[in-house]
Amino acid sequence: MYVLSKGVVKYIRSMRSMLYVSLFFVLVQVACSGKDNAPSQQEKTYPIVKIETRLGVMHFWLFDETPNHKAKFIELANAKHYNQFTFNRVIRNFVIQGGCPDSVQYFKDSPYLLEPEFVDSIKHVYGALGMGRDDNPEKLSNACQFYVVNREMGLPNLDNNYMIFGKIIDGEDVLEKIEIEPTNANDKPKVAIPLDVGIVELSQQQLLDSFKFSIPE
Repeated sequence: MYVLSKGVVKYIRSMRSMLYVSLFFVLVQVACSGKDNAPSQQEKTYPIVKIETRLGVMHFWLFDETPNHKAKFIELANAKHYNQFTFNRVIRNFVIQGGCPDSVQYFKDSPYLLEPEFVDSIKHVYGALGMGRDDNPEKLSNACQFYVVNREMGLPNLDNNYMIFGKIIDGEDVLEKIEIEPTNANDKPKVAIPLDVGIVELSQQQLLDSFKFSIPE
C-alpha cells in the first residue's frame, strides 16, 4: 500500500484550496457581468405603438386616461390584426387613416366597438392617434380603424366627437411623407402603404434615449 508523505498531503490540500478560491472568483465575475448586461427585472416598461411602413417608422404613446381604447388597440396590434390593412385614406391637412376601410363590411355589427372615453384635456392636436367610427348616435369607436391627425393647427372640431387615445413621439417626418403621397379621387394612395403594427415595451430611460420623450406626470 502506497502512503503519501505529510508534505505531499499538505501540498495537495493547499492546491485544492487555491482551486476553490479561483473558482469562486470566476463565478462572482460571471454573475456580475450578467447583471450589467441584463435589464433590471424591477424596471417598469411602457407599451409603445410601432407602425412600420414603406415610408418609415412611427412610434406612439398611449394614454392611460383612455384605458379601454388603449387595451383594445394593444390587443389587436399583438394579434397582427392591422397588418392585413393599409393606410387607405390620406388627406393633406387633415388625417391619414389606417386599418379597415369605411364600409358596411367592417362597421355593421363590428366586434370591436367601444364606448367613448372622452377626456377634456386630450385634443385632436397634430400627431394625435385616434380611433375611427361611423355616424352611430352613441359615438362608438371601431377599434378596427385608426387615424393620425396631420393638420398643424389640429382639428378641434373633432374633439369630443371622435376618440383620441395616443400621440406620436417619433416619426413626424414619416407622417409628412405619407401625407403628400399621391391619391385618387377617393383619397386612397395610388401606391399602397401596407401596415406593420406592433407593440414594443420600453423603459423610461429607453424612451428618453431613443425619442427624447419623458413620461407624463
